[in-house]
Amino acid sequence: QVQLVESGGGSVQAGGSLKLSCVISGYIFSNCGMGWYRQAPGKERELVSTISSHGTTSYEDSVKGRFTISQDNAKNTLYLQMNNLKTDDTAAYYCAADVSSRSDGYCERYWGQATQVTVFS
Repeated sequence: QVQLVESGGGSVQAGGSLKLSCVISGYIFSNCGMGWYRQAPGKERELVSTISSHGTTSYEDSVKGRFTISQDNAKNTLYLQMNNLKTDDTAAYYCAADVSSRSDGYCERYWGQATQVTVFS
């Protein structure tokens, strides 16, 4: 069973930084990509950033230049470095992993439990 556990959230003043981590455990045969999503109160969950198995990254426009996604394959850990945080970044942040535990490489989506980020002015 694949499990994702996030950490690193907290409360920070606008302009500050946080680094989120997501440890992925369980048997993983292949990786089809991972990412971070966020959901603010009363809003739909939105994609923040993705990273492919080859390391190609993408970012939602509002976080470009401020957030950096990375992965440490040796530690099975996904990161999101968030700099120059704004009050609009306040949300529950979820990591997601499209991975396969099967020899045919069929990937399924797994979600973490979320870590709360609160940015105050």
